[in-house]
Amino acid sequence: MEHFRPRLNQAAEQLNLNLTREQQDQLLAYLDLFARWNAAYNLSAVRDPAEMLERHIIDSLSVVNLCGTSADDQSPLIDVGSGGGLPGIPLAIMHPQRPISLLDSNGKKSRFQFQVASQLKLDNINVVNQRVEAYRPEQLYAGVVSRAFASLQDMITGSEHLLAPGGRFYAMKGKLPEDELSALPKEIKVDELHTLQVPGCDAERHLIVLSRAE
Repeated sequence: MEHFRPRLNQAAEQLNLNLTREQQDQLLAYLDLFARWNAAYNLSAVRDPAEMLERHIIDSLSVVNLCGTSADDQSPLIDVGSGGGLPGIPLAIMHPQRPISLLDSNGKKSRFQFQVASQLKLDNINVVNQRVEAYRPEQLYAGVVSRAFASLQDMITGSEHLLAPGGRFYAMKGKLPEDELSALPKEIKVDELHTLQVPGCDAERHLIVLSRAE
């Protein structure tokens, strides 16, 4: 995966991210594990590692500075429907001081997440193999993030019980889902709407930040 390092650094620079050598190594090691485990664990329909770098890792890096993850933020975040660990694992690599839970009901995908966290020594990751509706954490989360999760309504309905007072939902979407936004219940408000400029991606990408109305 070493030959992907220049492309990773170029994309990070375009996203105003300063990757340490250790973070570069961890992201490339994650890409290698993802590519090797994908065939057996069906982590993604994407089979080409170069495409995985663009569509999964760089795409996840595009929200690093937008998910309430300031350099000194240590508030807990949960990635709901994490699958192969996207965007949770790249976020955990970029913010090693922030506790990040990866929740997925698929046992194979949770085993993969655990392997990545162990092999890359990501001590801030907590792997949760449960259905989102059934998970009852001891501590609520400041942020609930999801990438390509069902609808906004389903995300909120399924995971609202995980969100601490004053917390926020971070929904990664492709094309702006106007119909989903108009269908949001009145007690949920849109705080921020970001059009993401993902290096190497021509498709539309958005991050929608939601919270409970006061």
